[in-house]
Amino acid sequence: MAARAVFTTARSARHQNDALAVAPEGLDVTMLRSPDRAELARALDGAAILVSERSGTVDAGLIAGAADLRLILRLGELSHDIDLEAARGAGVMVCRREQEGVLRVAEFCVLQSLALLRRLRESEDLARAAAQDWAARRRTDENSFAYNWTRRRGLRGLHGLEVGILGFGEIGVALARRLQGWGVDLGYNRRSRLPETVEAELGLVWLPAETLLERADIVVCLLPYTEETAGWLDGTRLAAMKPGALLVSAGSGGVIDEAALAAGLASGHPAGAALDTFAVEPLVSDHPLVVLAGQGANLLLTPHVADGAPEEGDPEFAAMWQPVRDFLEGRQPGGRLV
Repeated sequence: MAARAVFTTARSARHQNDALAVAPEGLDVTMLRSPDRAELARALDGAAILVSERSGTVDAGLIAGAADLRLILRLGELSHDIDLEAARGAGVMVCRREQEGVLRVAEFCVLQSLALLRRLRESEDLARAAAQDWAARRRTDENSFAYNWTRRRGLRGLHGLEVGILGFGEIGVALARRLQGWGVDLGYNRRSRLPETVEAELGLVWLPAETLLERADIVVCLLPYTEETAGWLDGTRLAAMKPGALLVSAGSGGVIDEAALAAGLASGHPAGAALDTFAVEPLVSDHPLVVLAGQGANLLLTPHVADGAPEEGDPEFAAMWQPVRDFLEGRQPGGRLV
C-alpha cells in the first residue's frame, strides 16, 4: 500500500503541479492550498508524511490527532510554527530543507540592489563605448590611473542603508540572512508579524507598509500576486517612497503599476528600479519601461530569470523531496530537527 502524504502550500496550481511531477514514485500526495486547521486535520487522518511549505501552524493538537504521522518536512528555513516538542513526544521526525530556487532569487535581489546603487548598467555602457574625450590616456601604475574617468556621481554602497522588504515569505527570509553582515537596517512587512525571537534572529524590524515605503533606501518588493496585491504598488505608493530611494522587484508580476513607475522614474522618483517580473510577459519594445531603459534611466529589466535558468527536470528542484525519499527507503534524512 502506497504511503500517504499531505503537502500544504500557499502557491498556485502551476507550482503545485510542478512539485507533484517530481514527487517520489508511488507516493499518494494530497495537495492543499492554504488549508484551515480543520481541513488539514482531516487530511492528516491516515497520512504518514506532512510536507509543509510555510502554510499554517503545525501545533501539538494537530500532531496528536494524526496517529499515523511519522515525518514532517518543512520546506524553508524557519520552523518556529512547528511544535517540535510535541513532535518529539509523539515520535514524529521533523526535517527542514532549504529551497534552491528561493536562495537564487534572494541572491538576485542582492545583485539588483548593488547594480542600482553603483549604476552598473550606465557605467558599463560608458566603459564599452570607449569614448576618447573623458580624460588623457596613459599607462597605469601605482601612482598614475584615471579613477572614475567618466565622472559618475551618486555611486553608493549598501553599508548604512535601510532595506525594506515587502512580502516576507521564504525569499524574504533568505534575503535577510544574506544581508546580515552588510551593515544595513532591515525592515519588513507582512500580514502576520513574525515572533520576536525570529525577528531578533534575522535582525528585522516590522513596519507598516506605508512607514516602510517612507523610510527605506531600497524597497524590495516580493509580494505574491493576489486579488488584493494586483497593482498595489501604484503611483500614490511610489510617490510616498523616500527621495532617492530605489525599487527592486522579484515578486510576482502585476503587483506594480508599471506605467506609474515609468512616469516616476522619468521624473527622478524613485531614483532607480530593477524588475524581473512584469504584468505581461514577454516585454514588447514600446513598453514604457523598455523605452525608458533605452533612454539611459537607472533601470534594470531582466526576463524573469531571478530563479536562474535550470534545465528541464532540474535535479535541485526535485531534491525538495529527498528527505521523504530517505525516510521511505529507511535512510536518515538530512536537515533533521527532531
